[in-house]
Amino acid sequence: MTVASSVKLAGGTLSVCGRTVLSGVPDSVVASSAAAGGAVDGVFIGADFAEPAARHVVSLGDLRGVRFMACFRFKLWWMAQRMGEKGGDVPRETQFLLVESKGAGGGAAYVVFLPLVEGAFRASLQGGAGDALELCVESGDADTRATSFERALFVGTAESDPFAAISGAVAAAKSALRTFRVRAEKKLPGIVDYFGWCTWDAFYQDVTQEGVEAGLRSLIAGGAPPKFVIIDDGWQSVGTDKSATDTDEPAGEDKPPLLSRLTGIKENSKFQNVDDPAAGIKTVVRAAKEEYGLKYVYVWHAITGYWGGVRPGEPGTEHYRSSMQFPKVSPGVMENEPGMKTDVLTVQGLGLVHPRAVYRFYDELHAYLAAAGVDGVKVDVQCILETLGAGHGGRVQLTRQYHQALDASIAKNFPENGIIACMSHNTDALYCSKQTAVVRASDDFYPRDPVSHTIHIASVAYNSVFLGEFMLPDWDMFHSLHQAGDYHGSARAISGGPVYVSDAPGKHNFELLKKIVLPDGSILRARLPGRPTKDCLFTDPARDGVSLLKIWNMNKFTGVLGVYNCQGAAWSSVEKKNTFHHTGTEALTCGVKGSDVHLISEAATDPEWNGDCALYRHAGGDLVVLPCGAALPVSLKVLEHDILTVSPIKDLAPGFRFAPIGLVDMFNSGGAVEGLTYHLLGGAKLLDGGNGSASGFEAVGLVCMEVKGCGRFGAYSSVRPRKCMLGSAQLEFSYDSSSGLVVLQLEKMPKGRVHKIVIEL
Repeated sequence: MTVASSVKLAGGTLSVCGRTVLSGVPDSVVASSAAAGGAVDGVFIGADFAEPAARHVVSLGDLRGVRFMACFRFKLWWMAQRMGEKGGDVPRETQFLLVESKGAGGGAAYVVFLPLVEGAFRASLQGGAGDALELCVESGDADTRATSFERALFVGTAESDPFAAISGAVAAAKSALRTFRVRAEKKLPGIVDYFGWCTWDAFYQDVTQEGVEAGLRSLIAGGAPPKFVIIDDGWQSVGTDKSATDTDEPAGEDKPPLLSRLTGIKENSKFQNVDDPAAGIKTVVRAAKEEYGLKYVYVWHAITGYWGGVRPGEPGTEHYRSSMQFPKVSPGVMENEPGMKTDVLTVQGLGLVHPRAVYRFYDELHAYLAAAGVDGVKVDVQCILETLGAGHGGRVQLTRQYHQALDASIAKNFPENGIIACMSHNTDALYCSKQTAVVRASDDFYPRDPVSHTIHIASVAYNSVFLGEFMLPDWDMFHSLHQAGDYHGSARAISGGPVYVSDAPGKHNFELLKKIVLPDGSILRARLPGRPTKDCLFTDPARDGVSLLKIWNMNKFTGVLGVYNCQGAAWSSVEKKNTFHHTGTEALTCGVKGSDVHLISEAATDPEWNGDCALYRHAGGDLVVLPCGAALPVSLKVLEHDILTVSPIKDLAPGFRFAPIGLVDMFNSGGAVEGLTYHLLGGAKLLDGGNGSASGFEAVGLVCMEVKGCGRFGAYSSVRPRKCMLGSAQLEFSYDSSSGLVVLQLEKMPKGRVHKIVIEL
């Protein structure tokens, strides 16, 4: 039996569920069935052109009367979000477009546009004149040309569930391309469940072994022990191209500094022990693990070795066959980031390891690091490959060759899949990634740039809508001792990704860190990538002056919501940079519902759960019962936030209701609850008239919980518990009869994996 797709292209109209999404579609644009891609409702879109070329742009027709959210590259390296209502609003270099189309009855269909890679070409979307939406396909190599495309774009849909539409669209792309794997299929490295420290914002390129050890000592002494470290840029052997004829004059405004290039795979002198220089980077790795108790050590390198690549002809590196190449930046990127015209990489070029030698390069580098005890690498500057495709069959081909080599080396040398992708937001890389499971979600945390902080939180949340299908988004390092430290730290705690700081030694806010890090260095990580709630997908919480951003995530038995005021700053399409814009100083208000946690029903132990939730507000320490469909108002000023734990309420018996909250002093409180069962006892049969009072002395039920960590543990109970047990010991507890908040103290970390708590009602 053939099921007709609800996405149709006919008579110059692309319709979804009978609603027009694109009108005036030219005859050169063609559609083909996505049936071969699995049980996904959608079509592939292609186009025919009169002449072969390395770059084509074609109108897909007019897009109007909708709301959309676009993930587009505002820099060569990074995406950000943009919202709009018509095709002309779609920015250049859009790689993901989510459209809400409402019918006459008010019901919404969610349409996902995924520009793909086809052959040697990579596609993107952009706005045209008026309401037009355009498709751009380009190879990045003047000699790599084509005239016809069949699957340059996938258009998929789902009614009522935008997140299902996105997952389904990416699954269809995976089935068609067969070149990448999705996040759920990849092995997550161990670092994601622990707190870490990165050297970058602490030392930048001046990092030394002494600095690494000082940072680790400082965090451990304050009670926030890191279990992984990323030794960022500054450990490698590099040099410039400066020749004997160059003067020693410092670089002036008109003379940028010379770009450094890799001169060998081993560490520089800063990481060579005077007493045993041959030990190299092994010395700091051994110290980190043996003296400071770390589980993992990662180091940084660029995908081309270093920012300027590998210096051609350098003794000992000849077999990498490096040659100088100069980036050719695509028109879409150049329009969004005109500074790339004079960027040091564009002007001075880089030494590109030959694609046929790049596996040997990665393998020798990674094998050397692995032998020293290094567990993984942060691989940066990845999008540069798209600018170097000339003479190599184009951007897609070169990127694929490099990533296949990188994947193979990681699998061989770092068996825990120790890799973080960075500066990697092009689809050339996403659609050929089979190994990498963690990706930086946005442009950097900039501790000294006031305009960046609200922008950062909005960007990581919206980018995770798309990136989270492929990898686990990493919301980047932050400074704990910073005026926006809580704002950043709370977001990292609910992101579902790794959590690490870049504090300088001695500059920490341990009160903040202890809301994120347990005494053993582990974290309460949520189970999914954090993403905006359904009702925030098409609002613009950075620009519109009225909206707050709500971010949802899931734990095993609870959900979590973060609410952030991100107004007042955004990327300007006119100035081509992040700028402040006028916004009010008064607080903005939104409503928070239990159903804002998109999958909250999966946290309920009762399949007949009625939708009632207990909400615990971290900022105020207050607990409220929220009936199904009811909303709790939350008001915040710019750079303010609140975190709410959302717990489905279990009705054990008439008048006896319970919901676990978790470790109430941690941002992601509910992440502590790892086991939960309910048991009815004899007293439930003796309840008097359903008023919640037992006519005898028998207990009505037991709540059995497995809890990770230590500190104040909270729960909602409609009645005062009869007793609380930790193993065989009875615990004292407090009970607030007005809110139903039960709090007991877990003094120490569990001897085993978890505490076993029994509450008798």
